[in-house]
Amino acid sequence: MKAKRRQLQELFEALADKGHMNGAVLAAQGGEILYKSAFGVADLADGRKLTTGSVFELASLSKPFTAMGIVLLNEQGKLSYEDGVERWIPDFPYPGVTIRHLLCHTSGLPDYMGLLFEHGDRSKIADNGDVLRMLTEHRPPAYFVPNESWAYSNTGYVLLAIIAERVAGQPFHDYLRDSLFRPLGMDSTRIHNRRHRPAHIADYAYGYVYDPHTGRHELPDRMPETDYVVFLDGIQGDGTVNSNLDDLFTFDRALHEGSFVGKQALEQVFTPVRLNNGDTFHYGFGWILEQTNDRGRVVSHNGGWPGYATSMKRYIDRDMTLIYFGNMEQQIEYEQAVLEAAEHILFGEPFEIPERAPDKKAANIDTAVYGQYAGNYRFDSAAEMTASITIESGDRLYLQITGQVRFELYPYSATRFFVRNLPVEIEFVAEAGSQAEKLVIYQDGQTDSALRID
Repeated sequence: MKAKRRQLQELFEALADKGHMNGAVLAAQGGEILYKSAFGVADLADGRKLTTGSVFELASLSKPFTAMGIVLLNEQGKLSYEDGVERWIPDFPYPGVTIRHLLCHTSGLPDYMGLLFEHGDRSKIADNGDVLRMLTEHRPPAYFVPNESWAYSNTGYVLLAIIAERVAGQPFHDYLRDSLFRPLGMDSTRIHNRRHRPAHIADYAYGYVYDPHTGRHELPDRMPETDYVVFLDGIQGDGTVNSNLDDLFTFDRALHEGSFVGKQALEQVFTPVRLNNGDTFHYGFGWILEQTNDRGRVVSHNGGWPGYATSMKRYIDRDMTLIYFGNMEQQIEYEQAVLEAAEHILFGEPFEIPERAPDKKAANIDTAVYGQYAGNYRFDSAAEMTASITIESGDRLYLQITGQVRFELYPYSATRFFVRNLPVEIEFVAEAGSQAEKLVIYQDGQTDSALRID
């Protein structure tokens, strides 16, 4: 245990000394905290430092809490996992979808984010009611028949929050506070819609994104690419739980001990979903599930939102836990390498201190060429998917793929571009002075092409 503690300290202090760690981390074994520390800045405006008690936006790491809120209602006999959504939302336009499908991401419902950008009122902050109205009024097509396949769905978890509200008879944020956070003693945890329902939180960690144009980190509210965080700030269920290291460790211990929900209920939470064809998929009720030879059973969830990266990984058979929060945008591959190094230490394996690639900077090019790239492109690999290339403010180029949030494209050169913190590059193919005929996306060693359609 002492050796692991020393190695974890060596790892994270080495990263912090290089300025490559801005966040908080906790590692535990057998219910004992091996290592807990925080590095970097919580608020760039005044230079306030992070502490081990700093409160972070969990993003999709909120989903285990939404799922547990539903589990508690089931335990009380107030709803069934097999209830059709229309039992609780009578005007729901997608027949055959059950609460279980929502929990396990097998509903086939389209993701709301891109659709809300298209149909929502950007002059105000959207909330769960806006998501539901978009579904009932516009009825975007489902991806597949319920339980025929698996597709990660933020929409499903927004609907779970709406159902929990209606069953419990109180706002969702109050329901989770009263039924889960307070009973477990998670006093620093709450649903926090910072812009929609402002409230002071002591020791709050603001999240920052990297701007390749300036080489600085900024609040996402101030960058055109990420200012949608304001528009979507009122939505609950798929994100917006805020917490700190100690409270998540408290939750981990409660799950380990089964102290607040029955053993049979927890078994369902950590059981892979079974599809209509009999195949199973490695997701339960709000948790990603793995069965490994060397680590045993592992349950985890990550969260990502402009300015925040979060992860909680529980090695159930070994009773080990790793919790990580970051609030200064890093490259995803680097953060994964850091977590892998910490995992190696937990399991007594050799580890390496990861190297962080330099931040990418946008090249200074003549943006007049963007006019050759604007338009719509259809992917070779999926005819139903299109890529829309648009120009805003005269000198900013954006990519939006069907059903996804948009990304700004930053130039490496006049023809090749990168996405801010993802291992993705885009190349436009065009004859000199002519409109681009196609675009090529490079990601993780794979390529995908899309031909211009207008």
